[in-house]
Amino acid sequence: MKRWRFAKRLLPLVAGMMLLLSGCGRADLSTLNPQGPVAQEQYNLMKLSIGIMALVVIVVFAICFYVLIRFRRRKGDKTIPKQVEGNHKLEIIWTVIPIILLLILGVPTINTVFGLAKDYSDDKNAIQVKVIGHQYWWEFEYPEYGITTAQELVVPTGKKIAFDVSSADVTHAFWIPAIGGKTDANVGVSNKMYLEFPNEGVFRGKCAELCGPSHALMDFKAKAVDQASFDRWVAAMKAPAQMPEDAELAKTFENMCLSCHAVGETNSGASAPNLTGVGSRQTIGGILYNDETPVEDNLKEWIKDPLAVKPGATMPTAEDLGLTDEQLDGIAKYLANYKLDY
Repeated sequence: MKRWRFAKRLLPLVAGMMLLLSGCGRADLSTLNPQGPVAQEQYNLMKLSIGIMALVVIVVFAICFYVLIRFRRRKGDKTIPKQVEGNHKLEIIWTVIPIILLLILGVPTINTVFGLAKDYSDDKNAIQVKVIGHQYWWEFEYPEYGITTAQELVVPTGKKIAFDVSSADVTHAFWIPAIGGKTDANVGVSNKMYLEFPNEGVFRGKCAELCGPSHALMDFKAKAVDQASFDRWVAAMKAPAQMPEDAELAKTFENMCLSCHAVGETNSGASAPNLTGVGSRQTIGGILYNDETPVEDNLKEWIKDPLAVKPGATMPTAEDLGLTDEQLDGIAKYLANYKLDY
């Protein structure tokens, strides 16, 4: 009995803490801080719908409290209240007002939803990007430029980016909270969407569909740069691949890594992330940040045991590949220095 009383006292505290902590999180993953026109339109709809709902709740509760107080039974009054049946004015009011509120919410919602669903895949001025979700990484292909990268989406500011989103294995969801989204990545299905990046910066992306044990670790970066920087990045991606200067290390890298990965045009049909310029990316594996730990150390950690970083990842460990410590150090150093200047 005492335990039950303690639990009843603790329950409101726990509920309050849950409500308070639900507002915690990273600012760059908040939809309440829109950084693009698509996200701004979605945010405006959120404010409109929440505003209408809040208004309805306030009015209903105000009327409820007024009725409870105004028509409460007085002390000593044992008479039966006057029975009232039907009131045409009230019936008209509570029918018309919801219709008006639905129109206020429905018209801009339909207009925005259809507007954001516009297909720019045939627009010559839009940048076309094919997005493919994998367990647990993202592949970005630029068909008009003939290049493919992974984990770091690079786009120019001031242009519409037309995305063709699909999946290579299970259902994922492509989402850049500050810019807009989200869109499901389904196997064998191409889902279209577009986004705009008005300002330069790096924006964090997530998988928004439970896809396996490392779903929460399936991050990527969207990097918006000016047009000149984007053109330099495209040129750097298309340049001949930089292979290790040491012939023995180059042979090891080719045999052990390029059977799945790609650099430059080498093994362009790779099934694993393209490693071109991996040393200049902000993260390794999407979650090991190079501004917190040196990129070479992050690469060693990832190559040595990717399953320890991302449970369920399909990449074999260094031990499985038979890499010696010397070979591991050499490959990590080579990739850390493989940077793109743009």
